Amino acid sequence: MGMNSLQEELEEMADNLGIILFGAADLTSVRDFVLAQGGEYPASFPRAVSLGMRLLDAVVEGLIRHEEPSVVYTYRGLYNSANANLDRTALIVAEHIQEAGFKACSIPASQTVNTRKLAGAFSHKLAADLSGLGWIGKSCLLITPSYGPRVRLATVLTDAPLETGEPLPNGCGECRKCVDICPAKAFTGAPFNSVEPRDLRFKAHLCKDYMDRREHLMGEGLCGLYVYVCPFGSRVKAKA
Repeated sequence: MGMNSLQEELEEMADNLGIILFGAADLTSVRDFVLAQGGEYPASFPRAVSLGMRLLDAVVEGLIRHEEPSVVYTYRGLYNSANANLDRTALIVAEHIQEAGFKACSIPASQTVNTRKLAGAFSHKLAADLSGLGWIGKSCLLITPSYGPRVRLATVLTDAPLETGEPLPNGCGECRKCVDICPAKAFTGAPFNSVEPRDLRFKAHLCKDYMDRREHLMGEGLCGLYVYVCPFGSRVKAKA
């Protein structure tokens, strides 16, 4: 099976399962970043398949009322449902890659290995950025041209020599809406740079403390205001 054929099969498979964003990334240039975050195992893979699923606009638009439990729990339900579909799709894609004779490892959509730093074993955003699906914004989320940050992501690490994408230019410009709306003041507004520590962009402890307080008061810590406010995802603006 040729690589073009395998890649086309994987993309069609993902599309049939509700995935709207599909790309492949060359990880060799960011091996040190991957190694520092997750260790030797994820850093041993030279490629990644990036998968993305769009969130429902009506739910995200409701996040402006994020102090209402019904709004937050609806968002949590959407968040969990998207993650579950991404995890299933990533496993199916990984199994197909394995059947083609290559190594593959699916990374769950929501994976936290360091709860205080809110860090996973691998950065889905980095893979999606390198795949050309979007860029990493000041909210430290992937910003896609069509949907902004209103997406959830999963990744399949592999050694299959798939055709990889090219990163997009950062489109945030001078916009600081995500930085300014954050109730925890956790974002600094600094641009993403894979050779710099994340603390320069995101104060994880401030976000974690804020979510812990919300969970104590409401039973749910998710906020999502930075997802709601991004102009690239806003449907309110589009209707104006």
